[in-house]
Amino acid sequence: MSDASWIIERPVAHRGYHDMNHQVWENTLSAFSRAIEAGFAIECDLQYVSDGVPVVFHDDDMERLCNIKGDVRARTSGELGLMTIGGTRDRIPTLQKLLDLCQGKVPLIIELKGREGDDEGFVESVLEILEGYKGKVALMSFDHWFLKELKALNCPYPIGLTAWGNDPEQFFVHEEAMHLGLDFISYAHDHLPNAFITAQRQRGIPVITWTVRDEEAVKRTFRYADQMTFEGFDPRESPALTA
Repeated sequence: MSDASWIIERPVAHRGYHDMNHQVWENTLSAFSRAIEAGFAIECDLQYVSDGVPVVFHDDDMERLCNIKGDVRARTSGELGLMTIGGTRDRIPTLQKLLDLCQGKVPLIIELKGREGDDEGFVESVLEILEGYKGKVALMSFDHWFLKELKALNCPYPIGLTAWGNDPEQFFVHEEAMHLGLDFISYAHDHLPNAFITAQRQRGIPVITWTVRDEEAVKRTFRYADQMTFEGFDPRESPALTA
């Protein structure tokens, strides 16, 4: 297992430190620059597009973010790099552009967005791009096939399970994933507390929550987990954290 203790050292900006897509949009270089300036860790999403390049983008479809209908994976990274996000000057960045911007200044917690049967080469491409990067990086996913592949390829970075749920059937599935030897968990804050997360924390597994947007969620996070993935406010001004 890799040392994942650094993951809980500072708040994690969900898709970068955006302003809820008013002027600074999610998963853009502007949002990542803002997080770096504030000293927050960065969470972001990767999609694997048609030319075999990981790009930073959350949705399968481009309509919400780019006002263009269509599957993001049907485009090349070059095409996507010309598309504006939210009518701003930002374009869809590649993973490499994020690394070039960040340069190890703050940690990166990267979620791989899977599509079963359409992910061949995705993990290898991500690991190849990350090779030699000097900053702190962790990789995570809801999709267990990615977690298995990362372990099989001897991923040198912490590997985490992204998950939600509060019933025993879901816990059984999550526990199966943890048997791979994962290093941390990112869990839905509104499904805490629960027996699965309590047991994993007792084992020493770091737990961050998603996605925290108000003071009640901040309080729940630090009662039942170790750190938060947040959006829509500045944690430095949170009464729960500054009291």
